[in-house]
Parts: sequence; structure tokens; C-alpha cells
Amino acid sequence: MIAASAQLQQAAAAAWWEKVFSFQDYGELLSLLWPSLVAGAVLGVVGGVVGVVVMARDMGFAVHGISELSFAGAAAALLLGVDVVTGSVIGSIIAALLLGLLGAGARERNAITGVLMPFGLGLGILFLALYEGRSANKFGLLTGQIVAVDEAQVMTMVVGAIVVLTGMAIIWRPLMFASTDPWVAAARGVPVRGLSVAFVVLLGLSVAMAIQVVGALLVLSLLITPAAAALQITAKPVKAVALSVTFALISVVGGILLALAGSLPVSPYVTTISFALWIGAKLWGRRRGVEGTSGARRPAAAPAPSPSR
Repeated sequence: MIAASAQLQQAAAAAWWEKVFSFQDYGELLSLLWPSLVAGAVLGVVGGVVGVVVMARDMGFAVHGISELSFAGAAAALLLGVDVVTGSVIGSIIAALLLGLLGAGARERNAITGVLMPFGLGLGILFLALYEGRSANKFGLLTGQIVAVDEAQVMTMVVGAIVVLTGMAIIWRPLMFASTDPWVAAARGVPVRGLSVAFVVLLGLSVAMAIQVVGALLVLSLLITPAAAALQITAKPVKAVALSVTFALISVVGGILLALAGSLPVSPYVTTISFALWIGAKLWGRRRGVEGTSGARRPAAAPAPSPSR
């Protein structure tokens, strides 16, 4: 009886392990799902760059608010039978514009985010309840479904990434200046409000793309955790961006590679890797001291741009 019970426990443990990690036919899966790796790499670069500015502007809570309306837009698209990515982008842009136009300060932005989150989540749940298709499609909006990305979606992500990264390159210097010292930036003629609106729109696009990897519930692991880990090691903007992109790529691509070996959604792998990187970076930062700062975790301000005349 005891031996039979032990065998059952061993069989259950083996079945659990094979569900998490099973490298049978791994090579064939890898060759078939290369678009997922490309999409993950693209999103890792975008998340790593945008995340540093999100941390500098203290907008981690806003990211979650945008993700809820992005989820609602994706759920509405799923219900209507149209492109889910388009619905996700529309939801993100609406949330970003509301935050950018109505949330001038951190307090107002947090209040608007607190309003948007339950509203977006409630709408998303309503649309999913009305949807009569496959339950896997519903679950994927919450936890991500990167392994289902096709070549057309990869091209959409690449185009979105080019738009976001180009926009970030154009507004980077004045945006970092306005993020670190908005009052001085405004006095120097920097269009602080316009930069805020432009950034939240780019952030909305990034959130819409990131939801396809980790879902609406865990989007912070791609847009916040890598940047937070990088800022534990250095406060220099260029190095922080480089480290953030590196950590995001390791999290996303590594998570996808592990997810191909199991039957679980990709999000647990991505979030676990990113969390482990953050823990390691935090321990490293405490031991060595954060480079380029005397205690502040925020990136140093970029040189002040000359005011327009």
C-alpha cells in the first residue's frame, strides 16, 4: 500500500514536471515558432527603453491602468471578430490620451488611473462573458499567447516598435529633462505638457504590444521590472537603458524558450525570470552601491535643451 502510494506520488511529480518542462520535439517546435522569438525580442527592446522613462516619471501605476483599457479593447475586438491587436491598440491609446490630457500631475494621474483600472477591467470581463468562442482565446488576453504569433503579427509589432523607438529618440533629451525637474524645464521653455502627452501615447502603444506576451494582468513584468532592475545597478541614463533592454530580452526570449518546452502560458516563465533578475540586481546594487548616484534610483537628467526662440 505504501509502495503504491509512493509510486502514485512519483507519477504525479513526473507529470507535473513534464507539464512545466518537456523538451520532446523541442527542435521542431523551435523551427516552427521562430516568429514568436522575433516578436519577443522586438518587444524586449521596446519595453527596456520605455521602462526607464516610466520609472523616471514614476508611472508604474499608470502602466497598469493603460493595460486594463487595452485589455478591454482586445476583448471587444475578440467579441466583434476583428483583429485583437487593433482593439488592444485602440484601448491603449484612449487610456493614454485620458492620462496625458487630464493627468497633469502625479496625484491627478494616479486618481485617473484608479478610475480607469476597474472600468477597463469591468468592460473586458463583460465582453469576454458575451464571447462564445474558445476559452483559450479569453485566457490568452489575460496571460499572453506569444506562441500563437504569426508572421503578419510580427510585422505589425515591428512597425509599432519602429514608431515607438523613433518617437522616443526624438523626444528623449527634453523628456528626460522634464521628467527629472519639470518646473525648471517649463521655465526653460520645454513643452512639458506636450511631451507628457506624446510619451503616454508611445507608452500606450508599448503596452498594447506587451499584452501579447504576458497578458493584461502581468504587463508590468515587461515594462517595469527590467528597468527597475537596471536602476538598482546604475543611475546613468545610457547604461540604465542598455541594462534594461538586456534584462527585458533575457526575460522575454528566455521565457519563450522555456514555454516552448512545456504546456503552460508564457507569462509565468517571463515574470519569474524578470523577478529573479530584479532580485539579483537589487543584491548587486546594495553590495556595490548604485553607480552614478548617491542614493537616488532615478536616472540623471539629460542636459537641458536650449529654449526655442
